[in-house]
Parts: sequence; structure tokens; C-alpha cells
Amino acid sequence: MEPSAGNEAALNARIGSTIRRLREKSGLSMRELARRAGISQPFLSQIERGASAPSMVTIYRLAEALGVLPGALLPAPGTASVQVVRASEGRKLPVSGEPNSAVGRALLMRPDTTLEVMEYLIEPGQYLEEWFSLRGDMAVYVVTGRLDVEVEGAGTWRLGPRDMISHNAELRHRWFLVGDEPAHVVLAVVHPSDGQ
Repeated sequence: MEPSAGNEAALNARIGSTIRRLREKSGLSMRELARRAGISQPFLSQIERGASAPSMVTIYRLAEALGVLPGALLPAPGTASVQVVRASEGRKLPVSGEPNSAVGRALLMRPDTTLEVMEYLIEPGQYLEEWFSLRGDMAVYVVTGRLDVEVEGAGTWRLGPRDMISHNAELRHRWFLVGDEPAHVVLAVVHPSDGQ
């Protein structure tokens, strides 16, 4: 079920409260955390108040600056030992703050696991080319469509349906949609267990 505007606002407020709590626990000022994460202090203030939702790149930057896993910034879905995420569920996270940014769906991003799984349904014309770098290892699996994966200093690989690439996530990387067809992509990241 897609969250309503009220549920979305409540979720943003919970995320903001979590970030503020972790920032204060770390002894960081808002200005210092914003500097470490490479975002503006006014934008961090909006996130902490729940007035703005952080993008995927912002979640990663804040988590790195706070020394926690990205899932630690998002509310836990529950305590069940088995979790099913239906096609209509999962937290939507835009790749960046750019207009028309591609939007991912967090299938698994929780504070109690180092594994993160995201799904992307990328349409032609959506912004996707954001550089990412984070601690851990990652794998990109293309279900349908074609995608170029550029790893800074290592090369660019074209992936088609059922192709996969894996690499150290600390290597700066970005994706490009190839052609006029959409792509369905699954991203899995394993973060170091010491990042909690």
C-alpha cells in the first residue's frame, strides 16, 4: 500500500528525529554533521524537523558521517523474524535531490542487518547519474533493460537482462540507462558489521 500524505509526513518526522538523536549522541552540531555529510545546514534542519525527506545519496552521506549503517536512519518495519515486502510496499527513495530523479524502493534497509536491498524501475529521461561511494560490497543485477555501470578508475560495463556486476562499494560508481527502454534493476549492498 502506498503511504498517504499523512503517513509520509509521520515517517519523515520519525527519520528526522532519528537523525537528530544520533547526531546529538555523537556530540555533533548540526553545522558539523552537515559539513561532514556534504549537505547544507538548512537542508539538514529541514530533514531533522521532518519537513524534507532525504534522498538515497543523502541517507548514505549522513550514515557515513554518523558512523552508522544507512538502515539505522530509517524506522524498523517490525520485529518479526520473517519479513515479506509486497510489490506495493517499501520506502521510496529518490536517487538524489535532482528534479525527475530515478526513485528506488527499499526492499530491505533496517538497523538490525548489514544487508541492504533496493529495487529500481528506471524510465528514460529520469536522472540517475549520481556518483555513489559507501563502505561495503555491492552487486547490481539487471532484470530487464540495459544499464552502463561506471566504476571510477576501473572502467564502464554494459549490463543487459540477467547480467550482474559486483565490486567494492567504496569505489565511486554511477549508472546510466542505455537506450529508450526502461530498466528494472536490483541493488544489494553488504555493509561492514562494525558500522552500527
